[in-house]
Amino acid sequence: MTKAELVDDVARAAELTKKDAERLVEIVFESIIDTLNQGEKIELRGFGSFRVRERGARRGRNPKTGDPVDIPAKRVPYFKPGKELKELINEDGATTPAAVSAPPAAADVQPSPEEGSQGSHNNSPFMS
Repeated sequence: MTKAELVDDVARAAELTKKDAERLVEIVFESIIDTLNQGEKIELRGFGSFRVRERGARRGRNPKTGDPVDIPAKRVPYFKPGKELKELINEDGATTPAAVSAPPAAADVQPSPEEGSQGSHNNSPFMS
């Protein structure tokens, strides 16, 4: 999923304009980045946590020449999925690469007019 697709998804699920949804997504990303830059972790219960790991300086090799290269220390963001997210990802038996890459047969079905624009997003345990 691209950022544009995420914006479209948020706009549709929350019944927002694309402009408002894009701003919302930007605010969430900025908040995550600012929090991580301050050295804090972000814990979203049931979803997962964002943290920053410190990688020490090390010696590597240039893959083309084989010459030694000094790699400086750096901070690296990472995401650790929560238990509920892991369970939700695997509840349909999507544990093999073939099952993950094959879209479900009903993926192209649009909600009927009587269902409104309320898609499957409202069934998320992360949305109230």
